[in-house]
Amino acid sequence: MDTGDLAGRIAVVTGAGSGLGAAMARTFAEVGMAVAALDIDEAAAQATATSLADEFGVPTTAVHTDVGDPDSVAAAAKHVGDALGGCDLLCANVGVQQFGAIDRLTEDDWTWVLNVNVMGTVRTVREFLPLLRARTGWRQILLTSSSGVLVPGVRLGVYQTSKFAVMGYGETLRHELAGEGIGVSLVFPAGMMTRHLESSALARPAELGESVTLPDDIEAMLASRSMSDGDVATAEHAVRNLLTDLLADEPYILTHGSYRDEYNQRRDAMDAAFDRMERS
Repeated sequence: MDTGDLAGRIAVVTGAGSGLGAAMARTFAEVGMAVAALDIDEAAAQATATSLADEFGVPTTAVHTDVGDPDSVAAAAKHVGDALGGCDLLCANVGVQQFGAIDRLTEDDWTWVLNVNVMGTVRTVREFLPLLRARTGWRQILLTSSSGVLVPGVRLGVYQTSKFAVMGYGETLRHELAGEGIGVSLVFPAGMMTRHLESSALARPAELGESVTLPDDIEAMLASRSMSDGDVATAEHAVRNLLTDLLADEPYILTHGSYRDEYNQRRDAMDAAFDRMERS
């Protein structure tokens, strides 16, 4: 397949109201795919859907979706099935961020982030998988993990833990769905110029208290990483190769960043552990 074969197929994107999700949705609409824009911010989802329909003339729909709420995700899947007729590409892209030192993160911090990032991904796949199974031909699931899984940094403990879980879930899902002809890919975004922190704070349930990020959290995180030009990019730049990799059913997709040396150090340490085990 090439991108021309995607015209008329249906993409569903959670977190499509802004940032990476909106850039994904635009990429799919550009090649003629119908797009369902799902977001907890209904107005933002509608703005994405309207702009794509106006610019590219593709069918779109927008749905208020809180992936932290099982009923909301189930309702969104029903709406998409009724409005667009199915799903060929599912992008479970929602992720909230909470900075903080491990010993300062609260029970509520962990509950919130793990419920949205991990269980939200599980719910999204669970509810939309019947729509994928009802289609034929090319079908793909894209799960958003994080470059922090490959090169962990400080003050990101709860977020990185959640994205490690998404990676493990996605790798298992890929094996389990391979026999059905449904591909599963994991994307590992690095730093982007988006509203991620702002939208995360706004999405936190009031009963869990305010999302607190201290100034030294950001400073410590940045100091723990070697940053260079290109380590922070626009969402539009991050998705430049996304369609090509999805059509090839690549298991792992990297967006940008200069952290390969740090990743290799981690890989080398794991290889060394294998060597010690095999020599013992």
